[in-house]
Amino acid sequence: MRAVTALSVAVLASSGVGHAVMAGLDSGIERVDPFKDMKNRPEAGRGLNILLAGTDGRDTITEEQRRAYRLGGEPCHCTDTLMLLHLSADRSRISVVSLPRDSYAMMPPHTDRNSGEEHRPHPVKLNAAYAEGGPQLTVRTVEKMTEVKIDHYVEVDFTSFMETVDAVGGVEICTVRRLKDSHTGLDLAPGPHRLDGGQALQYVRSRHLDGTGDLSRMQRQQRFLAALTAEVTGSGVLLNPVRFGEVTRTVLGSLRADSGFTTERMLDLGKAMRGFTPASAEFTSVPVREEAREVPKIGDTLVWKPEEAKRIFGALREDRPLADHDSARPKATVVDVPPEQIRVQVENGTPRQGLGTQADRALRATGFGTSGEAVDAADHATARTTVLYDPRWDRSARTVAAAFPGAELKAAPGQGGTVRVVLGADFTEVHPVRAEDPPEGTTGALRGDEVTCPRSKAAGKA
Repeated sequence: MRAVTALSVAVLASSGVGHAVMAGLDSGIERVDPFKDMKNRPEAGRGLNILLAGTDGRDTITEEQRRAYRLGGEPCHCTDTLMLLHLSADRSRISVVSLPRDSYAMMPPHTDRNSGEEHRPHPVKLNAAYAEGGPQLTVRTVEKMTEVKIDHYVEVDFTSFMETVDAVGGVEICTVRRLKDSHTGLDLAPGPHRLDGGQALQYVRSRHLDGTGDLSRMQRQQRFLAALTAEVTGSGVLLNPVRFGEVTRTVLGSLRADSGFTTERMLDLGKAMRGFTPASAEFTSVPVREEAREVPKIGDTLVWKPEEAKRIFGALREDRPLADHDSARPKATVVDVPPEQIRVQVENGTPRQGLGTQADRALRATGFGTSGEAVDAADHATARTTVLYDPRWDRSARTVAAAFPGAELKAAPGQGGTVRVVLGADFTEVHPVRAEDPPEGTTGALRGDEVTCPRSKAAGKA
């Protein structure tokens, strides 16, 4: 999750003042050698692949930060987050794939960096690779699981994340429902918020909000990464040499990276990415099976869906996009309840034949569960589309209404869990909607502009 700091370096570098500001900063980066003595590596594909690792390191946080943002406890000296970032060969697109930290992984043979003990291959959770063998074993394990050759490795911790967010003046995020996590102290009301570094850390760390744990947390991390990109590219940071210097020094001050990923290399990549916007980025997570796999002495692990994972990593190797980048495609409205959890019955309240069937199919295409059989309403002269719902399912009703902009919401006590939609003469098409946190197991990728706030200025504070 703190790996967003590495991406911001490349974005910031595209300003044109890079060489003057970044000169001499290379010595401030702590270097690691994650590729030492590595053999039998995957073949290189087109484009550039960077493994971004966020560790749970908290040695440099202050006591005030520890109390305010609930950063107590012992670190596990493992990776809290892993993201595989692919920069396309033409430098027009960045694909970010989150790798669940609890993924089932088969550790390759290695020497334990703590005990010096020689280990044979054995099953672990993916985040344990760092604890046993540091960056090198992490890279080896990820390459084995994905068959994607890693070109660069970047690692950051809690402090670098908070300082980077503060350096750019905070980051705006939006939520359609209240987010409250007693473990991290996060408490956000629905709506837009501008988060400072500590609040942002609470946002990306929270995993006790809705029962999905790390899976929804990865989605929030992706939204935050898109929001940070929007902040950097849409603000004056890139045009102000002083602020540019401050931010890049902050970002680079606590990075760990391989020796080949120099500031000069970052700068060249940044220049090649001129014109980069949130729409140029795409985000997804490796889909996992619904059933966890229990491993003795380790516990439950997440097992990747093989076909979906193969498709994602195959696209990275072949330099193909993961998301639909058609600018003409309408942007889906973010809703509270996933449409997959809602049952809808369509009724045609107009004399137009086939209109109900058309709406039923469109609702299914956007994720709703429908009866599959539209019926005629009692009134064939309905002027305005109406969404009828049992008050106990008001959140579901608002989600359905989002697919019919301008529709009237009308309570129907005792109707039950199925939401009824009576099409009126004003109906033209079903507007696409999507959940803020897609259901577990959902596949697909989203563009950065689809996960950022619709407004440019936040209306509230965290």
